[in-house]
Amino acid sequence: MDTTMREDLRALGNPGSSDFRVDAYPFYQLNRVASRYNVAIESVLRPLEIDIPTWRVLMILGERAPLAIGQVSKSAVINLSTMMRIVERMAKANLVTIAPSASDGRVRELALTEHGAQKLAAAREATSPLYEKIIKGFSQDDFGQLLALLDRLYENLD
Repeated sequence: MDTTMREDLRALGNPGSSDFRVDAYPFYQLNRVASRYNVAIESVLRPLEIDIPTWRVLMILGERAPLAIGQVSKSAVINLSTMMRIVERMAKANLVTIAPSASDGRVRELALTEHGAQKLAAAREATSPLYEKIIKGFSQDDFGQLLALLDRLYENLD
């Protein structure tokens, strides 16, 4: 399609516009996708006795650990007081350890236990087919552009 002939949807996504259309509002679309994703991922994780916040923490710690609880909170996009409750629950389930930081004793750091690493591996295996289904039809360039555009929206909110 010729890009000069396409309708400029940016104005239609502006809530202050008299021509506003909810389907042109990017944050409606993002919430719509996130809600559908949460329903789908929840059904995959439930048999593993993992909820979405636990999944987020496991994924973050699986990439890099130990990490300060505040860093995990920020990466998981979960407020700190809620994160503290999640972490306590995860520690009781023997998924994570909580220990003072070697560099700053006031900071508490999280790391996966062996059981946590096993749960993460099982969850990755279980969620992989869903991920493949979700990205089906996206080219390498499409996927890279999607991530870049989402990152730009995130940066613009700063």
